[in-house]
Amino acid sequence: MIEVEHLSKTYGSTPAITDVTFNVEPGEILGFLGPNGAGKTTTMRILAGYLPATNGSAKIAGFDVHENSLAVRQRIGYLPETPPLYPEMTVEGFLHFVTRIKGVSAGDRSAKVQAAIARCNLQEKRRVIIRKLSKGYRQRVGIAQAIVHDPPAIILDEPTVGLDPRQIIEVRNLIKSLAGTHTIILSTHILPEVSMTCNRVAIINRGNIVATNTPESLMTQLTGGSGYEIEIAGSANLAKQVLQNVAGVSLVESIPTAGAHSHFTPQDNRAYLRVISQPGREPGQDIAAALVRAEFGLYEMRRVSATLEDVFLQLTREEKQFDPEVDSTANEGEAA
Repeated sequence: MIEVEHLSKTYGSTPAITDVTFNVEPGEILGFLGPNGAGKTTTMRILAGYLPATNGSAKIAGFDVHENSLAVRQRIGYLPETPPLYPEMTVEGFLHFVTRIKGVSAGDRSAKVQAAIARCNLQEKRRVIIRKLSKGYRQRVGIAQAIVHDPPAIILDEPTVGLDPRQIIEVRNLIKSLAGTHTIILSTHILPEVSMTCNRVAIINRGNIVATNTPESLMTQLTGGSGYEIEIAGSANLAKQVLQNVAGVSLVESIPTAGAHSHFTPQDNRAYLRVISQPGREPGQDIAAALVRAEFGLYEMRRVSATLEDVFLQLTREEKQFDPEVDSTANEGEAA
């Protein structure tokens, strides 16, 4: 449904994306991940026909986004980071307007609008002027305009920005309900959302696709799949030396206890370590035995599975210095 081949975009002499290639199968949800400035929004703008590519090609539903831009726009729903709304229109009036510019036949417009309003839970706000809506409701209207014409392909750039936890769950369920009959590219910084929503993940860093696979496969291939978090009495450096010699251990690292993802409460004279297993190995018993032999006090040892965040951090360690996406946000809201 979506075919991207050797896509490149250069701003002046600085490349924003380079040789980007990936496919999205019909009915699939692809999570598109990357740090700020990595090229996510640039790629999505090219797919939406809003931005021309420097090199390469992209096709949606068989139509080239450059050569058949109008046909592509009629077949996609696009939600940019800033929803393209007209604040003086009512929710219902705006969605009717979108169906007209998307070429929906007059006889189908009312039904399409009502379906989008119901899907995005906007029934109580249908006659409210958009500028009077909260940020969360404006985001819902943005999603409604992306799906109101029932397009085969949907491109969502940070669709849950500004939503509260309940609304995020509602939007996540909405996106999942669209799979099968729609092909979706979803860009988000909420990594658990990707694991719960997407069939596959494409990670972009410094303008290049660095991995494409299912979340489960990436977590297994790149991190060994599982490991252990350990609290001991003693020196972290000495414990690392002991554990790195245990068969089946691929990595030993300190856990920053002040981090948002640590469950440990820091205490004096204690060390906190994460041990990553080699694929297919279960070294837990040997890890505990090695610590006891070395006379470390073992307070806690818990098994943990690798997360998509671990994969993301491993693949995107280097930050991009130039951020053309930020530099060109002034026109972002014009793409409907």
